[in-house]
Amino acid sequence: MLPLALTLLAGCGGSSSSTGPTGPKQVSVPNVTGETQAAAATALTNADLVLGTATTQSSSTVPDGSVISENPTAGTQVNAGSAVNLVVSSGPAQLAVPNVVGETQAAATAAITSAGLVLGTVTAQSSSTVPSGSVISESPAAGMLVNAGSAVNLIVSSGPAQVAVPNVVGETQAAATAAITTAGLVLGKVTTQSSSTIASGSVISQSPAAGAQVNAGSAVNLVVSSGAGQVPVPNVLGETQAAATTSIANAGLVLGTVTTQSSSTVPSGSVIGETPAPGTQVNVGSAVNLVVSSGLAQVAVPNVVGETQAAATTALTAAGLVLGTATTQSSSTVPSGSVISENPAAGTEVNVGSAVNLVVSSGPVPLSAANLNLIFVVSGDLAYQAAGDVNPQTANLTNQGLNRSLLMAPYLQQNVLGSANVTGIYALEPMTHLQTTSNYPDMAALETIQQFALLNHITISSNANGGDPLPGNSFPLNASYAPPPVTPPSGVATPQIACPSCQGIDFSDQAGDNETLVKDIVSANAPGFYVFSAPWEITSALLANINSSYSYGLAVPTGYAGPDYIYAISITPSGNASLLTYNSNLNPPSTYPALPSPPALGNACTATPFNITVTGGVGGAVIPAGVNTNETLYIIRHAEAHPYSNWDDGNYICAGQWRALDLPNALRGKISPQQVYAIDPAQAFPGSVSASGESDWSYVRPALTVEPYAIANSLPLNLAASFELQGQNPPQLATHASDFFFTGGEFSAQTVLLAWEHAHIPTTVSALLAGYYPSGGAPTAPDWPEDDYDTIWTVTLDAKGNVTVDNNMCEGIVSTSLPATCPAF
Repeated sequence: MLPLALTLLAGCGGSSSSTGPTGPKQVSVPNVTGETQAAAATALTNADLVLGTATTQSSSTVPDGSVISENPTAGTQVNAGSAVNLVVSSGPAQLAVPNVVGETQAAATAAITSAGLVLGTVTAQSSSTVPSGSVISESPAAGMLVNAGSAVNLIVSSGPAQVAVPNVVGETQAAATAAITTAGLVLGKVTTQSSSTIASGSVISQSPAAGAQVNAGSAVNLVVSSGAGQVPVPNVLGETQAAATTSIANAGLVLGTVTTQSSSTVPSGSVIGETPAPGTQVNVGSAVNLVVSSGLAQVAVPNVVGETQAAATTALTAAGLVLGTATTQSSSTVPSGSVISENPAAGTEVNVGSAVNLVVSSGPVPLSAANLNLIFVVSGDLAYQAAGDVNPQTANLTNQGLNRSLLMAPYLQQNVLGSANVTGIYALEPMTHLQTTSNYPDMAALETIQQFALLNHITISSNANGGDPLPGNSFPLNASYAPPPVTPPSGVATPQIACPSCQGIDFSDQAGDNETLVKDIVSANAPGFYVFSAPWEITSALLANINSSYSYGLAVPTGYAGPDYIYAISITPSGNASLLTYNSNLNPPSTYPALPSPPALGNACTATPFNITVTGGVGGAVIPAGVNTNETLYIIRHAEAHPYSNWDDGNYICAGQWRALDLPNALRGKISPQQVYAIDPAQAFPGSVSASGESDWSYVRPALTVEPYAIANSLPLNLAASFELQGQNPPQLATHASDFFFTGGEFSAQTVLLAWEHAHIPTTVSALLAGYYPSGGAPTAPDWPEDDYDTIWTVTLDAKGNVTVDNNMCEGIVSTSLPATCPAF
C-alpha cells in the first residue's frame, strides 16, 4: 500500500526532482481592468495575489469605482502573494459652472465651452431689466461643480414684454388710471385743458395712442378736461332786466330763469338778485338766473284788535309789517295789555314793511276815590309765581322778583290809584306761611308792596305828646297777628302789644280772620284805597269770599294769571260793586336792581369807636355755661325811618329805601354771613299817633332793611319770632334776645347778619356781657346814637367762648346824601 500512496503524492505535487529545493511559486496576474474595485480585489485573492495600493483617478470612460489599470499588468507571471496595485476611476472630472448671467448668448457659450462644458437648451424670455440677447439666468447655477462636458442651460432675454395701450379717452382720470395699471403700464404726466365737450375730470387724449404696442411698465400720458372755460358772473344787481341780459351775454353766459318778487327798495323791472352770485367763476355758456323786482308788495293789515300787544306784534310781523308806535289808553272793556285799535285799520292794503300803530289798553281807568276800593296785589310764593321770581331754596324773592316789585309800584300808584294816596296796606304775616323743608318765612308779600308803600305818605305826630303832625314819604304796612281768640303760629311769641288796627293777612286764615279784616273795612264804608298783598292762595279765596258774602255776582278769577295782574273790587257809596282787572305787563330783568343814582359811599365811620373784650378767668370773668363758640354776629340798625324827631310808623322812609337797596353793594367785601336774621315784622311797636288815633304799628323796617341783602346773596331771611322785642325794653337787659343769639349752640360756628332796633342792640349785648360776671361788675355796651344808621357792631365769640364787641365797621352809606324822594324804577 505504501508505494501507491507515495505515487499519488508525487502525482499531486508535480514532477519531483532529486536535485534539491525548488523556487517561489509563480502565478499569472489576472485582468481586472474595468472591474469594480471590490471585484478586482476578489480576483486578485483568488489568484494568490494581494491588493496593493488603490489610487483614484478621474475618467470620462471608466465608471466611477471601476479599475482603470493594474500594475503589474494582466498576464505578468509573479510570485504568489505578490501585490497588485490598482488605479480606480473616480468618475468624470468635476468642473465649476462659469457665471454667464448678463452676458450675451455668444459670450456665454464661449465661456461654457472654455470651462469644459457644453451649451444646453436656450430659452427666450421677456425682461424689463435684462437687455435683449443677454442671459437672464443659467442652470445649473454659476459656481456649481458638474462633470466635465455637462450641459449648461440658458434663459436669454428677448427684451421687455409688449402690451397694447388701452383706450381711456372719455374716461374719468380715476377710471383711466385703473385701466392703465391693469394693462401693466403706469400713469405718466397728467395735464389739464379746458373743454366744452369733455366733462371736467375726464380724459381728452392719451399718449401713446390706444392700441399701440409698448413695453410693459411704459408710461401713458393723459390730457384731462378742466371743464369749459371759466368766466366771472357779472354784477347786474339794480340793472334793468334788458341791461342785465346784455351784460350776461357779453360775459359769454346765457340768461337762465327769471322770477319776479316784490321789493320796497328796488324799482320794478330791475334786478333784485342773481344766481350764481356776482364774481362767481362759472363755465362759459352757463346760465345766470335773475330775480326781478315787481315793485312794492301790497298786503292786508291783519285784525289785531283785542289781541295782546305781544300777539299783535307777532301777527304784524308774520304779515310782513312792523309795529309802529304803541300808545296806552285806559279802557273798561278791553283788558289791560290788549289792543284797543290799530292804524291803518284791519284789511287796509299797504306796502310790505309798513308800520302799524297800536293803541293798547292800560286797563280800566284809575279807581274812583269816592268809592271803597279793595285792591289785591298777588305776591309770589313757591306754588304760584312767574318763573324765576321766587328762589326755590330760600322761598325768598330773586333779583327778578325784587325788580318786579319795584316796577309794579309806580304802575299801581298811577294806573290803579290815579296817583291818589293809599288808605291802608295789608300784607301777609310772614310766619303764617313757612316754605321749604327748612320752614323759611314768606317775606315776598311785604317786599312786593314796600316800594309802593313808600310812594305814598302818611301824616302822624312828631312829638312825644302825639302833637305836631307832619307828613313823611312812607306808609305803614299792616302785617301783625290778629288779636285773640286768634293765636300766633306755633313757635311764635304771643304779641306783647295787641294791634287790631295793624292786623295783616293770615295764610292759615285762622277763625276766618282774613274775612273779618275785610268785612270790617267794608262795614266801615270809608271811601279810599285798601291794598292787600298776599299769595294767590289767599287772594283768590278773599275775592271769592267777598263776592259770595255780599252777593255781588262778580266774575272773579278762578285761575292764577300771574303776578302782573291786579284785581280791584270797587264799591260805590250805594253799595254796588264792580270787578276791575289791571295788567302791568312787566318784564323785569334778572340782575340785581340798579339804583338810578347810587348813594354816596363814605370810607370813615363817624361813630365814637369802642372795643370790649371779655376773657374767661381775667378780671373776675367766667365763661357762661352753654355760651356759643366760634360765632360772629354783625348787627346793623334798620334804614332811615325818622324824618322828624319822634316820627315813627313802623316802616322806614324813602331815604331808607336807598340804603336798603344799596346795602348789598355797601357790604360787599366787608362781611360774608351764612345767615340773615331780623325781628318778626308781625310784632307791633309803639310809634307816632295818626289822625285816627293809631299809635301802634307793625314793626317791618328791620326785616325790610336787610331783605334786599338776603335777596342779592340768595340767602333766606330768618325771623326771630320766638320772643317779643317789647317784652324787655331799655334799660332792662334784653336777655331773651341775648339767649336766642348767643347760647344753645344754634349759632356756633356761624356768621350771622342781624337787623335790629337800635335801642335794643346795646341792651342785648350788655345782657351777653353780664352773663360773664355772675358777681357783678360787667362792662356795658354804649348807647346807639339816634342819628346813626351806618355803624355795624361786631360780636365775636371765640373757640372758648371769650367775647369781643366793637363798632370798627360801618356800611359806608352817607345818610345826608340820601334823597328824600324814593328811587324811581
